[in-house]
Formats: sequence, C-alpha cells, structure tokens
Amino acid sequence: MSHPDVLIVGGGIGGLGAAYSLTRRGLTVRLLESAPAFGEVGAGIQLAPNCTRILDDYGLLDEAKSLGVVPDAMVMRDAVDGGELTRLDLRDLENRYGYPYLVIHRSDLHGLLLRACRRAGVDLVNDAHVTAYENTDGGARVTLASGATHEAPLVIAADGLHSVARKLLADDQPVSSAYVAYRGTVPADHPRAAATDLSEVVVHVGPGCHFVHYGLRGGEMLNQVAVFESPKALAGQDDWGTPDELDAAFAATSGFVRDGLPFMWRDKWWRMFDRDPIMTWVSGRIALLGDSAHPPLQYIAQGAIMALEDGWVLGEHAARNRRDDGTVDWERTLAAYQAVRPEHCRRVLTTSRAWGELWHLDGLAREQRNTLLRARATHDYSFVDWLYGPTALTPDQEPPMFTPIPLATADTGTGQRDRRAEAA
Repeated sequence: MSHPDVLIVGGGIGGLGAAYSLTRRGLTVRLLESAPAFGEVGAGIQLAPNCTRILDDYGLLDEAKSLGVVPDAMVMRDAVDGGELTRLDLRDLENRYGYPYLVIHRSDLHGLLLRACRRAGVDLVNDAHVTAYENTDGGARVTLASGATHEAPLVIAADGLHSVARKLLADDQPVSSAYVAYRGTVPADHPRAAATDLSEVVVHVGPGCHFVHYGLRGGEMLNQVAVFESPKALAGQDDWGTPDELDAAFAATSGFVRDGLPFMWRDKWWRMFDRDPIMTWVSGRIALLGDSAHPPLQYIAQGAIMALEDGWVLGEHAARNRRDDGTVDWERTLAAYQAVRPEHCRRVLTTSRAWGELWHLDGLAREQRNTLLRARATHDYSFVDWLYGPTALTPDQEPPMFTPIPLATADTGTGQRDRRAEAA
C-alpha cells in the first residue's frame, strides 16, 4: 500500500491493539516499529474484565486464556506481619462483569496481538524510528531517522513514555515516582513455587515497598515482582534502584517476602515513571494512544489495558463514521475519541498515584489502613465498578465526569511492568 488509511507509530501492546481494531473494520493500516524485531520484555501482566471484554470482542479471549491463568482470588496482605487485609473473589467478579480476570506473560499477550495483526493483513515495518510528526492538508506525515517519510489520513502515536508526538500537545516531562521494580520467575516445580498458591494474585503491602506474586503460563511458573522506594532517588543520585537498595527496602518484611528476593533478576531493574494527565490528545490528524497520552503508575494494573481500550474505541468510532464511499470521517471519529477517553484515563492516573501512597504507609497510618481494609466485605465492588464495568467503553456515551476517589477508598489492583518503565 502506498498510503494506508492509518499509520501507527509503535509496535507495543497498544500499537498492535489499535492496528487490529482498525484493520478488522476494513481499514488499511501500516505500523512502524523502531526495533529490528517485534517483541516485549518483562514478565506478568494482569488483564481485568475491562480488557478481557475487548479480547472477547476481538475473538482472542480463548487464546489468551490458554496462554495465561484465570486466578480464583486477589489477596492483599501486610508485608510486615503477613496477615491478610482484604480480597476479591475473582470468580464472583467474573459473574458480575461478564468477563474473567486473567494474568498472562507480557510477551504472550504481545505475541497474540502480533499474530492477529499478521492474519488481518497489517503492514508491519521494523527498523522505522520516527523522529518527527506533522499535519498535512490531507492527513499527517511522519519522518524517520533515515530521512524517509510516511503519510496517511490519520497518524496514531503509540510511541510510549518518551513520545515525540506528545510534544505537539504538551511541554512536559516524565515524572519519577522514585520507585523501582525488580522481577523474576520461578518454575512451578521449584520449592518456592510449590509452596505458593498459584491460583491467587497476591500483593504484600509494606512501608515504602510491596511484593507481588501469581502464576503464569497455565501454572507452569511463578511470577514475582518486588517494588520499593529508592533512597538514592530521593537524594537526587543518578545511580538509584541498585540491588543493595532492594535488600535494604525489604529487610523488615515477613519471611515469605524476603525468601522471594533471591529469585529476582538482579542485572536489571525498572524505574517507575508516569506523567501528569493531559486532557487533549489530538492535534489535527495526529492522535496520541496508550502511554504517549496517559502513562500511569502500576498500582491498579491498567497501563496496557487503557492502551487497548483506546484502540478499541477508535475502531468503534471509525466504523460508525464510515462514509458511503468507504472513507472515514476522521474529524468526527477523533472528536468522539477525544470526548470519551481522556477523563477516564485521568482518573486512572490519579487513582494509581493515590493507591500507591496507600500501599506504602508506615506507622499509625499503616495500622489505620489495615483496619479499613480488613473491614471491607469480600464482595463489595463499589471501588471497582467504575473501572471494570463497561461504561468507559460505551461508544455512545457522553464523556464520563469522574473525579478522583478518596485515598482511603482507592481501587484495588496489583503491579505490572509496562512500556513506561525504564530498565537500568
């Protein structure tokens, strides 16, 4: 194709999801990825019902379930004494929202979407590093580091935390949380995994740190994540998040948590960043998607999900605004996308920050948090209805006027690695 209907920059989960969403609606899509080959790094990722709903619509849910684990419960424990604080019954949650809570290896989800795009006929281009975006009379153009250009009636920038396209809309920089994530996996036949219930997603919350574990790949491995606040980062040092800080951060936690630290990969770690919310994602025929628009912290496990939601919404509105000659009214489509998505994602970003603060309390505040969480009923969904229900994805709705919920009632979730994190 000389000029596709849509040009997407970025071959991560968000870019591939948008490519499939639009291609299945009959549009021609070219996707530009800067890396020489498609792939993802990291380990586990959590997909709540607001995401598995989309995978089901795409006809990909059964494959995703075969690659991952559908857990029975999400449990929050105190990282210091190991006591249970609260839990979600994920089987009951599936009945409530109609779709399962799924955990899957990040590379497996990425591979699933990549295969779907290939089957659908997406034009996938590697070694295409985009350095500039500009609007044209008939659409938009991108320029590569090689000097080559690509044009289309619509350009979607799914180019991540350090998005070049975002500079068209906001003069801002990534915000460091001063938190660092370490990751590691353990085979299911290892004593560490054998002693762990792989049917549960568990987060141990502690002063300035938390520890997450759950099963992956049909229960063939245990995924573990250790996250902590770096004193070196708070002091303004460049060399922060190092293994010595990891060990020190978890020194006062329970034996179960400390016993998991030797299984972390110690040659790399991920520094956690987000950005302040912006409420305008569209400049002419250039639209932000995923982390370029709304990179969150990991605490309610919605980073990749929001990106997949963005692509689904674009595809739905493109289909609704198809003209008789087969072209799309992109002005109407982008206006609808702009109306529906930013306010919901702003709430996710601000709630993620608040939930992170709640997880990491110490002293009297920790005790008060624990008392509140223990009082919560297992089947109380008032904290997650706004997030897991379908309202944020309804194409016909007016923009939802959400406001951040109070710190003491922030929504539950657990950590994940996504493309906004930086590996040291």
